[in-house]
Amino acid sequence: MQIKLHRWAAADHGRRFDDVYNFVSDPATLVVALQRVAGNAGARTAGVDGVTAVHVSMAGPEVFLDHVRSLLKTGTFRPLPVREKMIPKTGGKLRRLGIPTITDRVVQAALKLVLEPIFEADFQPCSYGFRPNRRAHDAIAEIHHLATAGYRWVLDADIEACFDRIDHPALMGRVRARVKDKRVLALVKAFLKAGIMTELGERNETTSGTPQGGILSPLLANIALSVLDEFFVEQWAAAGTGQQRRQRRAKGLATWQLVRYADDFLVLVHGNQEHVEDLRDQVSTVLATMGLRLSESKTRITHLADGVDFLGFRIVWKRKRGTDKWHVYTFIADKPVQALKRKIKSLTRRLSHLSYRETLVKINYIQRGWANYFKHAVAKHTFSHLQNFIWWRVINWVMRRNRMTWRAIQRWLRTPQGWQPIAFDGVELFKMAKVPVTRYRYRGTKIPNPWQPTPTSPPPTA
Repeated sequence: MQIKLHRWAAADHGRRFDDVYNFVSDPATLVVALQRVAGNAGARTAGVDGVTAVHVSMAGPEVFLDHVRSLLKTGTFRPLPVREKMIPKTGGKLRRLGIPTITDRVVQAALKLVLEPIFEADFQPCSYGFRPNRRAHDAIAEIHHLATAGYRWVLDADIEACFDRIDHPALMGRVRARVKDKRVLALVKAFLKAGIMTELGERNETTSGTPQGGILSPLLANIALSVLDEFFVEQWAAAGTGQQRRQRRAKGLATWQLVRYADDFLVLVHGNQEHVEDLRDQVSTVLATMGLRLSESKTRITHLADGVDFLGFRIVWKRKRGTDKWHVYTFIADKPVQALKRKIKSLTRRLSHLSYRETLVKINYIQRGWANYFKHAVAKHTFSHLQNFIWWRVINWVMRRNRMTWRAIQRWLRTPQGWQPIAFDGVELFKMAKVPVTRYRYRGTKIPNPWQPTPTSPPPTA
């Protein structure tokens, strides 16, 4: 079903899909939707009704899905307000998550299964966040490729409260451009207008935005922000071929490219600072059509010689040590390093109630995920530093907890063959410095999605 939807959408970009509501309420679609909801890490978190995936499993998935399908088929399904959950951000601020009920999550997942193949046919290659087969590393590789080609002036943009301020009529207009089925449109609008139950128990109406935390929210955000992608793709096409773009730059004009991951994006410019300042005004105008605006305090213009942080990485154009050649390097930014240290410190507090084995399991889990994400950067030195930090943190924690001396630690871990790894009950402390650092393979602009054959595309010329 998804393959056919995507094929039809790609074959005719002006086609509006009708009678897709039956796909949403199809038993097979709902079974897959429940599997994805139950397999998600948030399945144990309840919405305003207090029901989790465990309750659904105990009561019987078949009974639950029959009830959901009956509500959809009779048109009596009404989403409940999302439950507000405030989570801390760096800098002491809070981010608001909206947690839907299990029933609403299943219907949202079913909607996504139907809508995503349709809109993926229209999404542009410069968008990487929350899209199938695309990841943050592709965005970083694209930045590296463009910066190497001379795109070194950067508009480091931040959209102010993006998920909270998307204009509902503008968003629904973009959905209607592809979907004609009034029942599907009504379902999407119902989720947008479902409201929020605050932590104080008060219900607030949602007149704009799509609350973070819902399964459908990232797709809707990408639909809204695709207006920005289309703007830059049109300008890139207007600049002509690679030879024409070089001629344009020879005349003192600029060329530019967008790299977007969800609501975080960079505009890389082959030109000068004045060109970037003009682009900032154009970006603000485009975003205003969706009810969005750039954050004045966080949006900045910079040069890659000064470095830019994006998705946890720091990309810098700098001179290679011992030579006169300049290259683009991808390092690990300071924020994720400090965030990792805070997590390790919280697990090795003096009053921690966890056993040694449980603590090592958690520390190893955090280390492996962190190292796998950053192993494509210039990370060997950072990995070694963090391994040393974690080793000493665990050692000091054990010494305080057992009132051990350094001499006792040496008797425990030091042998004639050298220092032995820290281990408790068969669990050994993971050594981050042994993770191999490799270059991420640049996949070009035509990254295949799950519903189309793998294309063979050469890297684009800048």
